[in-house]
Amino acid sequence: MIDPHHLPFNKLPPPVHVEQIIADGKTYGSSDGQKLPALVRDLTIDYTALSLVAPEKVHFRYKLEGQDPDWREVVNDRQVQYSNLPPNHYRFRVIASNNSGVWNEEGATLDFVIPPAWYQTDWFRALCVAAFAGLLWAAYQIRLHQMQQRFAAGLEERVGERLRIARELHDTLLQSFHGLMFQFQAARNMLPRKPENENAMKAMDEAILATEEAITEGRDAIRDLRPAQATQRSLAELLNAMGRELAGKQELNGHSPSFRVLVEGRQRPLSRMLQDEVYRISREVIRNAYQHADASHIEVEIRYAGDQLRLRIRDDGKGIDPKILAGGQPGHWGIPGIRERAQRMGSRLQFWSEVGVGTEVELTVPAALAYEKRRDGRRFRLFSRAGGDGQRS
Repeated sequence: MIDPHHLPFNKLPPPVHVEQIIADGKTYGSSDGQKLPALVRDLTIDYTALSLVAPEKVHFRYKLEGQDPDWREVVNDRQVQYSNLPPNHYRFRVIASNNSGVWNEEGATLDFVIPPAWYQTDWFRALCVAAFAGLLWAAYQIRLHQMQQRFAAGLEERVGERLRIARELHDTLLQSFHGLMFQFQAARNMLPRKPENENAMKAMDEAILATEEAITEGRDAIRDLRPAQATQRSLAELLNAMGRELAGKQELNGHSPSFRVLVEGRQRPLSRMLQDEVYRISREVIRNAYQHADASHIEVEIRYAGDQLRLRIRDDGKGIDPKILAGGQPGHWGIPGIRERAQRMGSRLQFWSEVGVGTEVELTVPAALAYEKRRDGRRFRLFSRAGGDGQRS
């Protein structure tokens, strides 16, 4: 006779033991710290628990720390398999309970290591990242080189066209003006000195004077077409010389604003043709400030930064009419012209102006286009001293 209310209760927790590890068909012991080969595909862990009462009713819970997020529970299963484990330090833990549900919470553990292959190591990943960064840097340098070549080719073409126009103007227009002036002078000398010829002689003198002025303006225009003057000195020296020249002309009219050029950062040599373009844009802006702004102060700020060349021209004059600034005023081609020139050279040109307050013009050129490349192989340095204090000229 059996009383169901008084069945025997198994109070002994089963002892647990990890027997072995089998990695890709090779058997390893159960000692801690086993170092398995890299790139293990199939891993089997054998474990067991001793229960003489009802071994088929033993429950197991196991967990591979570093792989399994939580415990897994099985019944009478004494083997677990894993595939393609990544390189890491692992700890296998297993606990068991007997037929009465009494658990051995301490269980058994086994520590083992799967080392990384050479292409799974941190140094290899760092090398790949460095190689990728190097490729990006090389692509960036190639792109900059292509941009510089296109920019230089475009500037060379424009300089050649200006030189051709300068030669044609010199050989045709100026020579024609000289011939006309000689003819006017000869005609004037042929007139007899009589009172009734005074008006004619006066008109001839005025025509001769106008021709001389036209020849002078033509020579100035030809000189401006040639880039030689903008490549012999620094940009600050060129703008200072131009400011003094314009100030001298303004003094004849009784009003000449103060003018100064500020230089910030360490001066660096500019690309020959780009300096000529920057000089022409600056000259047009400064000339407009002298002639139309009615300003008391005109200031030019040149900043040599590591990533760009920045040029600011500001005055405290009467400002620019918004219609002219927008480029919609017929007959005003100065601002559209310098905008087109800045766009062709790959720079950015911005205007800030308010009526009665003044005007500020900012021109920024990327360093890759602005600065002349050094050819001594020391362009890049690990450490560089920050730009010096601003200089004033």
